[in-house]
Amino acid sequence: MYRRLLRPILFLFDPEMVHHWIFSSIKFFSKIGFSGLFKALFLVEDKRLEREIFGLKFKNPVGLAAGFDKNAALYNELSDFGFGFIEIGTLTPKQQDGNPKKRLFRLKEDQAIINRMGFNNKGVFDAVEQLKKKHKVLIGGNIGKNKVTPNNEAIKDYLICFDALFDHVDYFVVNVSSPNTPGLRELQDKEPLTALLNELQLENSKYRKRKNTVRKPILLKIAPDLTENQLFDIIDIVSTTKIDGVIATNTTIARDNLKSHTLLVEEAGGLSGKPLKDRSTEVIRFLAEKSKKSFPIIGVGGIHSPEDALEKLEAGADLIQLWTGFVYEGPGLVKRINKAILNGMK
Repeated sequence: MYRRLLRPILFLFDPEMVHHWIFSSIKFFSKIGFSGLFKALFLVEDKRLEREIFGLKFKNPVGLAAGFDKNAALYNELSDFGFGFIEIGTLTPKQQDGNPKKRLFRLKEDQAIINRMGFNNKGVFDAVEQLKKKHKVLIGGNIGKNKVTPNNEAIKDYLICFDALFDHVDYFVVNVSSPNTPGLRELQDKEPLTALLNELQLENSKYRKRKNTVRKPILLKIAPDLTENQLFDIIDIVSTTKIDGVIATNTTIARDNLKSHTLLVEEAGGLSGKPLKDRSTEVIRFLAEKSKKSFPIIGVGGIHSPEDALEKLEAGADLIQLWTGFVYEGPGLVKRINKAILNGMK
């Protein structure tokens, strides 16, 4: 019903406006008692779907990627659609508006999206207030730096976010790979990235001792545009800093073999969706094989079908995340993927 009826109507309107309208609608219908209906339609509960990764137990391996619920405003309601985990953010210390509108574009012929949102969010402390509600699902906190913060002071921004979120999320994701904050991807270079991750690990250890609690898993989200040598650097950095895993991948700046109108293709920003599928799978397979599967990988990029999801898992991903596929295929995709995973076990 979503693809045949609802999506054609939604796609007549500005994508950012539709995003806000969908948020308001889900919140409204959940408040008036539709939460049970959403669960009945989309939730698949089966012990065989559970995954224990970096010390956490996931109800199923299908998560929602960061960028959808930036401000942690809807994570419980979204969990009713069958997700095994929700990643909020990217969050920055201070509220920021992001890049000027229009900044979100559908490439319908390619089943893709270009976004240059620019870490628009209400700030990490606003998200903390939202996260004080009881969580129905595991929550990941995706953290970044404010646009006005120079790279040589970026560590401070990440530490502020880490400290604020520590008691409220189950794992952290360090985002240095978005193409929409000027200079951010420079932090993926080996020296600054190692320094950043070491500082976060040091803070992690301090919290563990101070609060007599377990440390929180830290993951690194990487770009799909890294070279082979840079990917070898990532493997080395994970080993050196002893972080818990990698999310592969963020959006791409590449524009290869697209069918959509030239003016759309030339829009600046990160490309997600089907055109990213093969490259993100290549990165997952490279990291899994070259590291001898020495760390967990969350696979994301171009998952529009159960077959796409299974391909990511077979390439070496332990968990997967949806974003653009969720927009194009609707909430039924989560259920279809989990069903396919169970069918593959028979």
